Amino acid sequence: MPGPECKWSTTETGAPCGTDDSSGRLAPVFVYGTLKTGQPNHRVLLDGAHGRAAFRGRARTLEPYPLVIAGEHNIPRLLNLPGRGHRVFGEVYEVDERMLRFLDEFESCPDMYQRTRLHVALEGARVPLECFVYTTATYPPEWVHLPYLDDYDSQGKHGLRYNPRENR
Repeated sequence: MPGPECKWSTTETGAPCGTDDSSGRLAPVFVYGTLKTGQPNHRVLLDGAHGRAAFRGRARTLEPYPLVIAGEHNIPRLLNLPGRGHRVFGEVYEVDERMLRFLDEFESCPDMYQRTRLHVALEGARVPLECFVYTTATYPPEWVHLPYLDDYDSQGKHGLRYNPRENR
C-alpha cells in the first residue's frame, strides 16, 4: 500500500493515512535497515516529536526477500520480490498515525520506497504478524544481482558504509 493515500486496515485504525487518529491504536512496522537498534537512523524512532514508536520485538520475514545495499549512499533496500533472497531479520515497532506519516516522508514514500505489507515471525509469538514495511519495486535491473543479506548492519563485513543524510 504505497504512499499517503493508503488506508490502515480495519484491524489497525481504519483512519486514512495523513489524518489524525484519536483512537490511540498502533500499527506494526517492520524495520530491517538503518532504523534498527544500533543503526544510523534509529534515533528517529526514539524522537517523540515525530510521534510514538514502541519496540515490540525482533522478527524475521516469513518469506524470503532480497535485501541489498545499493546506490551511491549504500542504502539498504528490501526489493519487493517475495520468494527470492533470504528470510530477513529486523525489528517490529508499533507506531501511531503521526509516526507512520513521518516514516512515509522519511522513507520518501512512494517515490523511493513503497509502504507495503508482509508477514513476520515475531520472537516469542505463536502466530505470524502482518506489518507495514518499506520496500522498493522500482530499481535498476542490476540490483537483483547484488549480494543478498539476511541481517543488515551498517558496519558489517560487506564493507559498504552507509552515508548518512547529513553528509550528502
